Amino acid sequence: MRLTRRRFLGYSAIAATAGCGASVAKTTQAEPDGFFTLGRRDDHWWLITPAGRPFFSLGLNHIDPASLRYPENIHIWRGKYGGSTTRWIQESVAPNLKKWGFNTVGWVQEVTVRKWRHSRPFTNDEYRALDMPFCHLLPFTESHQWEQHTRHFDFQGSQWKEWVDYVARSHCAELSEDRNLIGYFYSDCPTWVHERAENAWRGPIFDPERLETESGRRELAELARAYYQTTHDAIRRYDPHHLILGDRYEANAAIAQEVVEAAAPFVDVLSFQDFRDPVAHLDEWHEKTGKPVLLADAAGLRLRAPPGGFIPNDGEWYAEVLANLFNNPGCIGFHLCGAYQRNKARRRGLLDEFEKPDGENVDLISAANRRVSRALDERF
Repeated sequence: MRLTRRRFLGYSAIAATAGCGASVAKTTQAEPDGFFTLGRRDDHWWLITPAGRPFFSLGLNHIDPASLRYPENIHIWRGKYGGSTTRWIQESVAPNLKKWGFNTVGWVQEVTVRKWRHSRPFTNDEYRALDMPFCHLLPFTESHQWEQHTRHFDFQGSQWKEWVDYVARSHCAELSEDRNLIGYFYSDCPTWVHERAENAWRGPIFDPERLETESGRRELAELARAYYQTTHDAIRRYDPHHLILGDRYEANAAIAQEVVEAAAPFVDVLSFQDFRDPVAHLDEWHEKTGKPVLLADAAGLRLRAPPGGFIPNDGEWYAEVLANLFNNPGCIGFHLCGAYQRNKARRRGLLDEFEKPDGENVDLISAANRRVSRALDERF
């Protein structure tokens, strides 16, 4: 990581108001009343619900109805749910998430084919059928570290601004009054200054070698500021209410300080993916920036899935990580890279393709979620 303690000591774009009790934070929201926002209580950052209660987001990611439409299980889809995504959400997804102790849908989109784009998001009507808190990803740019097909935008060009406005009015205008919406993510694991073998042909958004010079660092700062200000301004044209959760940085890849500094005034939370050491990394990022942090995507995997086989989530790992993150004064939530129901690309899920739960790990995950919920209720 290029972020230094010296550069960021004492830095925070979000300043909490003085006092205890219902302390509310200054965010990018123009009209936060009645919607999820941020606040500090007992020297801890929390999400604050529309009703004014502290909230720690216990989320599950990757919820795709296509995993119930393989030739071998489509009879369940047709017979049990009448071929209706809305019925599936109301009768399967929402009841199971609540039974397992999750209080948030972190991000619904799922792996489709390895190294390709994710599946579609839920529609506004499908979110209404869910009827529980959720986050939504805005497809401003596809720069995921394993996606191998999409070229980079010119973040300082007119076409970029036109596209960003289109995305905002397509998504945010519909969702702007939804009180279950927590906030908006941007790109998943954007390759600002790193790349993977799959997308080496396009390279990172910005050449990391240019960060060795002052002019290069200044150029990246200007580019990142254009990206974050344009996306922020487009959202706020159509939605003054909801939090901006920003890019979901890969915590185990290079993260340029210029990018985070540029983002800070235009996002409310620093969001991360981390499959290695999320407790240590989120502690570090909160300490360095003072901003709330969110573990937006992570899972514990003991082994790789064998060819053609599956691998379970690690419930013991989940419980340990969750307990430690809950004690981090800057952490506002943990979203498990589940998925809800396994498919043949991700090859793990809390349900198998015939809706049988992974009993052992689901029980461990559910118990961990309930412990955190009880602790929050006892605290407030």
